[in-house]
Amino acid sequence: MQRGDILNDNVIYSINGPVVTVKDTTSFAMLEMVYVGHKQLLGEVISIKKEFTTIQVYESTTGLKPGDPVYPTGMPISVTLGPGILMNIFDGIERPLKEIAAESGAFIGAGSNVDPLDMAKTWEVTLTVKVGDQLEGGQVYGTVPETELILHKLMVSPTLKGEVIEVRENGSYTLKDWVVRLRDAEGEVHELTLIQKWPIKTARPIKRRLPISVPLITGQRVIDTLFPIAKGGTASIPGGFGTGKTMTQHQLAKWCDADIIVYVGCGERGNEMTQVLEEFSELIDPKTQRPLMERTVLIANTSNMPVAAREASIYTGITLAEYYRDMGYHVAIMADSTSRWAEALREISGRLEEMPAEEGFPAYLPSRISQFYERAAYVENLNLTEGSITIIGAVSPQGADFSEPVTQNTKRFVRCFWALDKQLAYIRHYSAINWNQSYSEYLGDLSKWYNKNISPKFLLNRNDITVLLAAENKLMEIVKLIGSDVLPDDQKLVIEVAKVIRVGFLQQNAFHKEDTYVPLQKQMKMMDVILYLNKRAKEYLTTGKSLHMLLDSGIFDKVTKMKYDVPNDNIGLLDSYFNMIDDAIAKIR
Repeated sequence: MQRGDILNDNVIYSINGPVVTVKDTTSFAMLEMVYVGHKQLLGEVISIKKEFTTIQVYESTTGLKPGDPVYPTGMPISVTLGPGILMNIFDGIERPLKEIAAESGAFIGAGSNVDPLDMAKTWEVTLTVKVGDQLEGGQVYGTVPETELILHKLMVSPTLKGEVIEVRENGSYTLKDWVVRLRDAEGEVHELTLIQKWPIKTARPIKRRLPISVPLITGQRVIDTLFPIAKGGTASIPGGFGTGKTMTQHQLAKWCDADIIVYVGCGERGNEMTQVLEEFSELIDPKTQRPLMERTVLIANTSNMPVAAREASIYTGITLAEYYRDMGYHVAIMADSTSRWAEALREISGRLEEMPAEEGFPAYLPSRISQFYERAAYVENLNLTEGSITIIGAVSPQGADFSEPVTQNTKRFVRCFWALDKQLAYIRHYSAINWNQSYSEYLGDLSKWYNKNISPKFLLNRNDITVLLAAENKLMEIVKLIGSDVLPDDQKLVIEVAKVIRVGFLQQNAFHKEDTYVPLQKQMKMMDVILYLNKRAKEYLTTGKSLHMLLDSGIFDKVTKMKYDVPNDNIGLLDSYFNMIDDAIAKIR
């Protein structure tokens, strides 16, 4: 249905920012998409009462006035799904920003009506069904090479099933061309094209959820070793201004072993989003040496865009992720940041004069947060393939106060909490994830995978590392009060080894070729070396020798620098560090 095709007698009664009301009408349904005003701005019905119907408008309402028409469409807010999503940049309601810029310049015009995908472009289609086949929702009927990295699978809409009665030849088709005709049980014929529509606030159906058992490998030591996340899992990155939330998500987008990345910039600063767009356009996928954008879709919704569109951007992103998950891909969605989304809910709730809860947020904030994170899963799809969506959401608590409602409610619904620390960020310790405040509940789920694919020692080493860090944390409380000179050498050793762990293992340099990404085997070997240093140093102290002499040998500094000195493609060099430690201790004796 095109804009302006509908006869209409519904008009605006009142306007309050992005909230518009229509009086005395029964033309609308809950969550129905509507067009508002003469410019036909996109909106959604969010409340229906006997006298008033309330609509939130996803575009600027400047220029609207009472008496302007409101057009129903009879369908919910939906996104267009098909080839061409990858390598694209959309706003929060799936309008392609590159095409809009070419048409109307740097600013999006009110009521801008640009197709989400290029309807004129042709795609090479290979059909995989024949006449007489019975197809059900989710089954694949053809493939399209969307990019060099991703094979796009054309799937029957989950709401449709029937018998194939006609199949066209393999070849070049536009998105609107039909390639298969299907007859359902009622005898109605449906033409299957290269695209389908899906409402953004309805989760796409699956066959069943599968147990979470495979880690999302990021190459970031503090995450993979201390606080791992699973494919199909959820993580939150809370942190104050300047602590590195966006940088951490950039590293994860570039290096994690997901097949497809969906990056949602929700209410972020315009300059920051510009930097994201430029950087992602230039990045090379380290695994394939192809442009990273070939497996990435960006949704840019800056802080000066209409506030209601922030809410839509989150749902648009997760729906695109579910579509590629249904093809059997593993998708990681980066939401930066869900605090801006929650602020949009608060503003609209205030304009609706709803009863506020804590700090003015609406009472339904927890349920909205949970609905979003619950769409993450490792699943068996309707077409019997396996896929996953991993959600990594940044949270921006004001004043880095983790007790505020968005952080606390997010913490309830995620199983991985990577708390960014302002002090670590100020001393240039990146990733600035505080190992005392962070946690991951996936260790038990992933233990079998680590034991089988890396080594049974991996999690044992990880536990020993966390014990040393916890011991250092307790000792530093004493040091702050009375200084380190009063500590015995065995306790000073804990502090020195923990320093090696902090600087040589947890701190990572995103600009160093060997340190920006570290494979799990190297991470385990580095832990072996650090723990061996701790063991041999303890044995050395039992002989009555001074820790000061051991520190002067320089072996602690050498172990700290091994992250730079040992290349990722020659991990065997780490074996020489065991002899190096033995030699350093032997020389002192």
